Order: sequence, then structure tokens, then C-alpha cells
Amino acid sequence: MASTTIPKLGLGSSTGLRSIPVIGLGTASNDKDSIPLKNAVLEAIKLGYTHFDTASVYGSEQGLGEAIAEALKLGLVASRDELFITSKLWITDNHPHLVLPSLKTSLGNLQLEYLDLYLVHSPISAKPGRAVFPTDEKDLMPMDFKSVWEAMEECQRLGLTKSIGVSNFSCKKLQNILSFATIPPSVNQVEMNPTWQQKKLREFCGDNNIVVTAYSPLGAKGASWGTNQVWDNQVLIDIAKARGKTVAQVSLRWIYEQGASVVVKSYNKERLKENLDIFDWELTEDDLHKINLIPQNRTSLCEGFVSPENGPYKSLEEFWDGEI
Repeated sequence: MASTTIPKLGLGSSTGLRSIPVIGLGTASNDKDSIPLKNAVLEAIKLGYTHFDTASVYGSEQGLGEAIAEALKLGLVASRDELFITSKLWITDNHPHLVLPSLKTSLGNLQLEYLDLYLVHSPISAKPGRAVFPTDEKDLMPMDFKSVWEAMEECQRLGLTKSIGVSNFSCKKLQNILSFATIPPSVNQVEMNPTWQQKKLREFCGDNNIVVTAYSPLGAKGASWGTNQVWDNQVLIDIAKARGKTVAQVSLRWIYEQGASVVVKSYNKERLKENLDIFDWELTEDDLHKINLIPQNRTSLCEGFVSPENGPYKSLEEFWDGEI
């Protein structure tokens, strides 16, 4: 089976030195059995996937690490350097003295010497402890953006991660980081799909050499907070039918054409294959115009990080700085 060569996007202002594959496989799962994950990763590598996205809170780092070790042993990849691995710092470790130890724990779980990308998972901290979600609202705390980011920069300087970035950050919160960063964030991983297009954020990130990576590109159907609003959107259904594609392929192609990268979660072999079939065709100007007119609705609101009584963010408006 011939594998697909996935295009890449340059990271940071030093374009060409580091790059991120435009499509990757997400590993967030409630499944405690790591065998489905390992099988999906091995299958994905055979198909051409090289980017794998995890996080300390997902509980999938160990399974992904085992899959990578197996792929190397089987010769599915010649070396670890052919892969792009992302993990994330959970909010209980969003404290300057815990950033480096948390990264080292993730590397131990993954059986790796370095990450390609390490992200601050969300712009809030919590009382140090086990990485769990949801977090007890009494444990929520303000994040010391400057000190935490300095610790992230130190992780990159030590060579334990090639690049650093953030997730779930608004334009205002990114601007705060950029005001003092000596190494700017190279990526902002956020919810993005045709029903939540992130136009303002994409423009801001584009102006500041920050790659947007889309999570929930298909609406996270089946997740506790996900919806069917992408799958059931009549505009996308009509475009897919006219083009002989699936709604998923239309959505992923749209994200790709916006200059963003994307992380898709599927352990189904046929879906893994289908999600890569987006590079040899284009959406028409009419398609893009129709998608542009789709009513917008954010579904990943991160309500668990908001508490009118106890939290540093008293409302969703405050957490997202009005970007909802």
C-alpha cells in the first residue's frame, strides 16, 4: 500500500528549519486499553501519518510511546526523527517549577529523548496534583503567564522539545505572551472547523508567524462536549455530494486551504485513509463563499475552567476575551 506524503508548514520565523505536518492523529481517549491506540498508530504510520498528538491529561502518552517503539522495531519508520510528536502541559503543572518535571515525565511515558512540540494546554493553572479533568473549581488558580512561559522556553533551550506553543489561547492572551517572550509560541492549537472558523484568531496568528492547529475539525461528535453540527451542516453535505467527497474530507480540505494544520481523532483504518485524501483536489470559489456564510458556533467552551465564585475567570467571556 503506497503511503501519502503529507505536506508541512514552517514553524516560527525561522521557516524551513522546523516544520509541522498539516495533518496529524489525535490520541485523546477515555479508553484505558492501549491496544486500539497502538494498532491505530501503526496503521496510520503505514498510511503516511508522521504527526501524533497527545497530552499528559489524555492518559495516552504511554500507549503512543509503545506504538512508536514498535514502529521503529518493525522498520515502519527508519528513525524517531521521521516522526513529529506533540504533547501538552496540563493545568496542574502550569507552575514555573513544574514545567520541566512535567515534560520529563511525558518523555518518560513516551520513551523519547525529545518532543517536536510542547504546548501549554490551557491558559489557566490549578492546584498541583494528578492530571485529571474535570478539575475541581476550588483548585483553579490564575496562571503566571510570564514565569510559565520562561520555563517553556528553558525546555526548548535544553533540547527537550524542538518547539513550544499554546492551546486554547485568545488573541489577547497570545499578545500577552508575545509582549515578553524571547521564544514566541510557534503554534496555537484551538477548535476550528467550518462551523467555528476562527477568522480573527487566524489573522492574528498569521501576522505573528504562529501556526494554527485545528482540533475538533469535525465537531468532536461523540465527545461529551461535541456536536453533530459539522456532519449535519447542509452546506457541507451539498458540497461533499457535488464533489464526490465526504463531509469530513470537505471540512479537512477547507482547514488545509486556510493555511492551518489539523489533528483528527480516528482509530478506524478506512477513516484514517479517507482523511488523507484531501490533497489532490480543491474547493471552488463558490464552495468557499458558501462555507464562509455558515453560521458560527463554538462548541469547546471550556466551561470547566470558569467559576463565578472561585475561578480566576468568572465567565466564558472573560476566559475567551470575547472571542465566543
